[in-house]
Amino acid sequence: MKKLILLLLLIPLVSFGQEIQKQNKTFDKLKQTPLNIDDVPMFRSCKNVFKSQRRECFQNKMTKHIRKHFYYPKYAFNRGIQGRVFVQFIIEKDGSISEIKTRGADKSLEKAALKIIKKLPKLIPGKANGKPVRVPYSIPITWKLG
Repeated sequence: MKKLILLLLLIPLVSFGQEIQKQNKTFDKLKQTPLNIDDVPMFRSCKNVFKSQRRECFQNKMTKHIRKHFYYPKYAFNRGIQGRVFVQFIIEKDGSISEIKTRGADKSLEKAALKIIKKLPKLIPGKANGKPVRVPYSIPITWKLG
């Protein structure tokens, strides 16, 4: 029996308020100028965490969310398709998620990644100079049969 393994490579590929690199034409709309963010976006449960630990709390909660909602699409599983899907989106000024873009090894994996991100709860938005700002965020999600 095959085991399902979810790999998240958060630290080197996660970006908060950094310019999203042009990966293909699909991602051009997300290109943003770099922001100097005073407060990073956060899950509601990270609100009482020290400011210096909020980024780590966010990453931990994002990992937990992805693991909770992760599934292997039947189409990809039955055909032995595996690979990484890069997901980029905007955390809006009101904490909602918009402009979700995916790029990956297979369309069925991209759809699964999209469903996972769409299930994110409303977040506390990032702030710059005390005002809520739009924050681009990217994360890879890897599907691997093992």
